[in-house]
This record gives sequence, C-alpha cells and structure tokens, in this order.
Amino acid sequence: MIQVTKEMQHYKGESDWLTTYHHFSFADYYDPKNVNFGPLRVFNDDTIQPATGFDLHQHQDMEIVTYVIDGTLEHKDSLGNHGIIEPGEIQRMSAGTGVLHSEFNHSNENPLRLLQIWLFSDTRGLQPSWEQKRYTRDERKNKLLPVISPKNSNQKDRLAINQDATFYISNLETGQAQTYNLQKGRMAYFFVIEGKVMLNDKVLYTRDAAQIENEEVLKLQAQRDTELILIDLPVQYKKNSELVKVAQK
Repeated sequence: MIQVTKEMQHYKGESDWLTTYHHFSFADYYDPKNVNFGPLRVFNDDTIQPATGFDLHQHQDMEIVTYVIDGTLEHKDSLGNHGIIEPGEIQRMSAGTGVLHSEFNHSNENPLRLLQIWLFSDTRGLQPSWEQKRYTRDERKNKLLPVISPKNSNQKDRLAINQDATFYISNLETGQAQTYNLQKGRMAYFFVIEGKVMLNDKVLYTRDAAQIENEEVLKLQAQRDTELILIDLPVQYKKNSELVKVAQK
C-alpha cells in the first residue's frame, strides 16, 4: 500500500522568517492520527530567511538528520561543534542524554531550504555525538545512494545513526528509472524534494510524500528531473530500549 500525502495536505506554518511544512505532529500542529511513522517522528521541510534561524534549544534521545537543499546552514552545539553545511551535505546528531544546539541561515542574502528529520533512538541515554558528510550530485545521479545506515552496520562511507533505518538520496534525470526492493518486515517513507516521479502507479510532485507498507518492489521513474529521499524503516523497532511494532494497514 502506498499512501500519498500531497504538498497542500501537509501542515504549513508561516512567519516573517520561516516557512515550514510539518509531515507529522510538531510544535503548534498536533494530530493524534499523525504523530509518527514507525521510528520516524519528525519530517520538517523548512525555508529560513537570511540571517535568521532557530536559537539554542535542547534535544534528548533522538537521532536528528539535517539535509541542506539550497543555501548554507550554520550549526553550533553544546558539544563544541561548529559546522557550515552546504547543499548536498548531511548532518546527523545523536542527542542521547541531552544536547543544546542552534541552527541559522549563514547567508545575509539568500534563503535556506533544508529537511530536518528526527527518529527515535533505539537506546536511551546514549552519549551525544555529531558528524556531517558531503555527497556530490554525481554520486547520487541516476541512482539511489545510501547515505545513512544503522550504527551496527559499520558502513564507513555513510553516516551512522542509532536506529534501524537507512536513508537514500537521488537525483534522477528525466526518463531515468530505479527499482528498490523492500525486504520482509520493512516499510518506507518517500519524499519528492523537487520534480515529478512515478512511484509504482502513483505520480508524485514537488513536496509530495508517501508512506509505503506491504510493498515488495518500488519502481521509480522520473517524469522530469527529480531530487528525492527514501527512508527504509523497520516494522518492528526499538524506541529508547523498548520494542515497538507498527500496526500495519
């Protein structure tokens, strides 16, 4: 089953410095039927105006992934990390026992668009950690490039998180196709960053998303140049050391 959420169906919040689309309940938006998708707790699509951003705030027991689409992000945290993140770069932060951080648009002139994605940590009370990695457009051109995987998979070319989830990014040129096999006991979250793509028998456009359950094969074909992200998730997972099983539809 593929359940598509169109761009206009996401919660949209606007202020003088931020335009955000919340895929799940977050901040002022709460829907008891739309809190998470398995271990995926937050998926925010943010556009931040120049020289503005999120002041210092705290996280705990979450795996936080930030993917910069356009512009430049400046990150600071209580671990002493200070990073500048540009398009194609991905940052992951394991909040663990607690970390304070701030995120600002580093530019005084250009808007910043990014995805911020949170997953439940599989273990409570971990030591906080942070890292970032750059992936070029050529690396993800016409392929599903794995960029984040579970920490115990020991994939040295990827960022590692404390959850049984794998992230793929791709830039598909018009007409290009990819096939992805979902293993038993897995589901997926799919998002079109920009473009138009066929996902099996569904057509998705910019900012459309899909929750995918009980599907074995995902067939992707770009109807025009498309940038996308695919997150492979477990039906049964650990949330802060406790086992949880998704009630599939």
